[in-house]
Amino acid sequence: MFIISLTYIRPLEEIDALMAKHVVWLKKHYKSGLFIASGRQVPRSGGVILARSGDRSALEAILAQDPFIKSGCARAEVVEFSPSMTAPGAEVLKEL
Repeated sequence: MFIISLTYIRPLEEIDALMAKHVVWLKKHYKSGLFIASGRQVPRSGGVILARSGDRSALEAILAQDPFIKSGCARAEVVEFSPSMTAPGAEVLKEL
């Protein structure tokens, strides 16, 4: 499993101008099954995406196409981990 942490490096006005395109990009990768969950950081300094395990270089190529990244408005940090414990009801995460 991957945790992707997006950090905004441009003003929120620039982020908001790209939000519709970013959501289209997210939905494409939810549909493909790559993304599991996503949302804003609190406070709003970036976002977080949970993605399935797999080819890290392929994931990084996909992240490079995020409108936030492409425009230079955000940077991404990728952390890969293997869940070994989960709360009841979240056991499916160990299978990803």
